[in-house]
Amino acid sequence: MAEEQTVSLVDVLEENEELEEEASAVLAGSDSDLCSYPQGYVKRQALYACSTCTPAGGEPAGVCLACSYKCHEGHDLFELYTKRNFRCDCGNRKFTELQCKLFLEKDELNSQNKYSQNFFGVYCTCSRPYPDPDDQHLGVGVPDSVELQEMICESCMNNNSFLWTYSAHLSVPGAAVEVKEETNPNVPKEEEKGDDVMEPSCKRSREEAEPGCRLKELQEIGQKRVHSGAVFWPSAWRSKLCSCNTCKERLSAAGLSFLLDESDTVLAYENKGKSSEQTRQGPDPLMSALDNLNRVQQLEIIHGYNDMKTELKDFLQRFAAEGKVSFRLKDLCWDYWEFNNNLSCPVL
Repeated sequence: MAEEQTVSLVDVLEENEELEEEASAVLAGSDSDLCSYPQGYVKRQALYACSTCTPAGGEPAGVCLACSYKCHEGHDLFELYTKRNFRCDCGNRKFTELQCKLFLEKDELNSQNKYSQNFFGVYCTCSRPYPDPDDQHLGVGVPDSVELQEMICESCMNNNSFLWTYSAHLSVPGAAVEVKEETNPNVPKEEEKGDDVMEPSCKRSREEAEPGCRLKELQEIGQKRVHSGAVFWPSAWRSKLCSCNTCKERLSAAGLSFLLDESDTVLAYENKGKSSEQTRQGPDPLMSALDNLNRVQQLEIIHGYNDMKTELKDFLQRFAAEGKVSFRLKDLCWDYWEFNNNLSCPVL
């Protein structure tokens, strides 16, 4: 007879802590009470798209974290994770039958916002939902590396071809084959063909690069990689990009100045959220309570937790079957209470 699988109380608490950290990483860096509209085009924030108010075929729109709670409670929302330089659209002209409850004086449109297919629930170059039941990939296997921090899709790499030069030297290995370019000793180095430093619209050649330009130095090494598939980057890779005046101008012309900003990364945003959450939290009341329980009482808590976990898993399968990836805790608790009506809802 197989031995019954047991879960320690430490395992339970560690799993709960991991879930809280994941939520804090995305949400704690944004204000859950006040609309972000008065802040203008926020550097980075958690965003949602409401398919109830702006369905497919209409104009795309995004709402901040606070508005997703206060103005769109109970609606079908697409989680957009975080986006940069965005101003909350809630209640503007795109929402014909909804007025923002948190900030009334808003312009009809936010002209500097950028939209994509994400606002209608499809993602990536394959235009698939997330989570994707067909498990589509990015044209390349995801490398198994603890260094992995950021990803740039093949389309964006091709639109900014200078990134392929950096990828041959800075990206996480294993995602694509790297090859050494063979140079012809009979051809002067300045006549050798290399990657364009930037897209043609910038109209600057390699020879115009400043002395000591790191990008030019990498190009002259001649090491390349296959121009195919998404590219994965390790932590601190941005700090190794060239920041000479010429490269700064080129990045600005391409709208990529944020690549030189270490605080722009998702990791920096997440760390800010975690730090803010830890500052707000005091001592863990659960840990304090457990210190006063004996062994038998702790085991009873573990068994109760496991029973609830099994029932909740069955319940959540309903959401997976309907393709929903976003819901409110209050709605979840109420539906769960109806699903298993011998429980009382703790948050209603």
